[in-house]
Amino acid sequence: MNRIVVFTGLFALLCQTSCISKKEEKEAISKYTVTSPVKLDTSFTKEYVSQIRSVRNIEIRAQEKGYLQNTYVDEGQFVKAGQLLFRIMPKMYEAELLKAQAEAKAAEVELQNATTLVDKNIISKNEQTVAQARLDQAKAEIALAKLHLSFTEIRAPFDGTIDRIPKKLGSLIDEGELLTSLSDNSQMFAYFNVSEPEYLDYKTDSKVHSKVSLLLANNRPLPYKGDVETVESEFDSETGNIAFRARFPNPDRLLKHGETGKVLMTIPVKDAIIIPQKATYEIQDKKYVFVVDKNNVIRSRNIAISGEMPDLYVVQKGISENDKILLEGVQKVKEDDKINYEYQSPREVISHLRLKAE
Repeated sequence: MNRIVVFTGLFALLCQTSCISKKEEKEAISKYTVTSPVKLDTSFTKEYVSQIRSVRNIEIRAQEKGYLQNTYVDEGQFVKAGQLLFRIMPKMYEAELLKAQAEAKAAEVELQNATTLVDKNIISKNEQTVAQARLDQAKAEIALAKLHLSFTEIRAPFDGTIDRIPKKLGSLIDEGELLTSLSDNSQMFAYFNVSEPEYLDYKTDSKVHSKVSLLLANNRPLPYKGDVETVESEFDSETGNIAFRARFPNPDRLLKHGETGKVLMTIPVKDAIIIPQKATYEIQDKKYVFVVDKNNVIRSRNIAISGEMPDLYVVQKGISENDKILLEGVQKVKEDDKINYEYQSPREVISHLRLKAE
């Protein structure tokens, strides 16, 4: 009987302790931390999706028709300017050159005879002029035949890397047919699109840096900085963007023509509205914050983000520095909840984040 009484008392004590604990926990949860956006001058790094292109990338095509007799390079090979790449069977063009040279010799003999006869007043000066024209025409045919023969040897116009070679030895090549591509990857261009407001800031704000970085597809940065060196002349009427071009050194030949990456540009912002990222939540790709009104009731508000830093967002529109926003417990509340809160100054909040805004 005593054991039953002791057990009942112990159970009641545990229940009472548990209830007190849950009540304290509920009270602790119901008190939230609130802060405000802060306005200050800062800068952030913005990412732009970019297309990477070689400074020189050309298609190498056949200028004469014939059979592919020799291939002197392999795919992916680095070649020097003037290096022989392909040879198209030259027999026909060699024969044309021999024919043109023979005709030139005949024309030369004819001119010599005509000159002798003119000196003896046997024929008129006009006939000598016609013989000279025939010789000039024969020499032109020689030059043309030599040009056609030279086209049977395809050489590299500059230092670069050979791309895929679709045609194999013995293939019949038509005039203008693609043999391969050649890329000069010593330096690379990165093309990226910038909005009209960002373009205007870039052109008018001396604090905007022309030095940019490149984040590769594996999320690793290129170890070399690039320079924004040109801006295209027109905006895209559909997107409202304009294309920038940055040049990056590529001494290790890491970058290849056709790669993608992200250009990272530092954007200075005057009187920027800054909020912690953890104060936001997302619905269908739109960002929201909970704003606390004068009656301590929370209302969701859609905001537009113009920039991002570690732990921080730069807000373009939606809230002001005079608003109070919910900092902690965003996932625990719902629209029109009335809350108790403790206010924490925005600079104190930022000071505890990984990045302190400047």
